[in-house]
Amino acid sequence: MCGRFNTTFDSGVKKLYTSLKINKVIDKPIDSRFVKAADTVSIVRNVGQQRRVENATWWLLLEQTENDFKPSRYTSFNTRYDKLNTLGSAGYQAYRSSRCIITVKGFGETEFVNKKPVHYYDMQAESGGLILGGLCREWQHQSTGKIKLSCSVITLPPHEKLKHIHSKAMPLILPQQSSLIDKWLDPQFNDVEQFAALLQPKLPQTLIAHQIDRPMTHQLISKAQTISHD
Repeated sequence: MCGRFNTTFDSGVKKLYTSLKINKVIDKPIDSRFVKAADTVSIVRNVGQQRRVENATWWLLLEQTENDFKPSRYTSFNTRYDKLNTLGSAGYQAYRSSRCIITVKGFGETEFVNKKPVHYYDMQAESGGLILGGLCREWQHQSTGKIKLSCSVITLPPHEKLKHIHSKAMPLILPQQSSLIDKWLDPQFNDVEQFAALLQPKLPQTLIAHQIDRPMTHQLISKAQTISHD
């Protein structure tokens, strides 16, 4: 699921950022039609009492290089819902103490059959933007002391309304409720049982889906499909 984002910073996404009560912009939100796994994305997280916008590598597990970090050989741009409560998994501790959100215009899906892509789709919010539930981690370089931030998107089982687009999974799209977002971003809130209902496939918003020629060029090759919210 979801190896690319549309992070176009249009008026709808700007309005969504405004609603998040951000009080520290460390990095300007990335404005790009095409962001792929292992690229840099903008996340929102809480650090103490401060809600920040920061840039992170979209790959939760990093490996230290001589002077920096690089994505690990273990694929980790997504974290499966059924691994969140598995002790020792990459996302177990992050799910309890360093959740984040990724605010996007939309996301892309590629369907594979026998490891070959059979179609590409782009989906976006019918209006405004989407808030995706994610995890983040901080990494400190042993030699330089440099801090690097990484993140992943939580993925859920496939939704019946989306199976014709992607049959294996969907991203966690969070309802845009301030009380829920406050709990999700609170690093001190570790009663994750309260998030159990979020880990079932659900569409809190209506999506517009288009089949495209390929991710890099994203030329539309189908009429718009409206996929209604639940």
